[in-house]
Amino acid sequence: MNNSVGSTGRVLWAGLRALLVLTVICGVLYPLAVTGIAQVALPGKANGSEIKDGNGKVVGSELIGQTYNLPLKDGEETASADLKWFQPRPSNGLGTNSVNTQYKIILSGATNRSGDNEDLIKWVTDAKAAVVKDNSTADYKVKPSDVPADAVTSSGSGLDPHISPEYAKLQVHRVAELNHLDVAAVEKLVADHTDDRILGFVGEPRVNVLQLNIALKTLVAAKG
Repeated sequence: MNNSVGSTGRVLWAGLRALLVLTVICGVLYPLAVTGIAQVALPGKANGSEIKDGNGKVVGSELIGQTYNLPLKDGEETASADLKWFQPRPSNGLGTNSVNTQYKIILSGATNRSGDNEDLIKWVTDAKAAVVKDNSTADYKVKPSDVPADAVTSSGSGLDPHISPEYAKLQVHRVAELNHLDVAAVEKLVADHTDDRILGFVGEPRVNVLQLNIALKTLVAAKG
């Protein structure tokens, strides 16, 4: 009996020591080492790829999209887009942004509906009509054939921070008109914030909407 109790005690003590050692190694030393290496080698990415505005305030991440909406009115369930700003891809999962007083992720994900789903077809049709209407100005008329796919469909994650250069250019005249800016100046903003394919061949050219809108805010402020 005593031998059995002694053996059990030794096994428990060995297990406890192993637990303590592995906790220190895996729960303390390893995370500290990885964090330290990341902070030295890739500090921006390690801290969430933060984007700051002109005042140095963190307004979001370059990896997560945001919406640019007007405040909800009485009786409204869905906020209307604030058309002074470049708009992202449609999604119910993006955080809110008034460039930027709040940032809140509610949910994310794709629609998970097939291409012939009636709801999806209606959403895309309605979205295309809204893009045509919202982006047509007195001297610039958008045709349905001008609307790129990313203007009316969400990404797989629902959190895509980028739009295509085509969609950004489609919004230039509306943004310029509502902010009382020259079209050429806004076109230059889009060109300056268009990123090429990664390594020249991976992915597609893209525009980060948050970075573009920060530059737009700066341009508007400079105009006075």
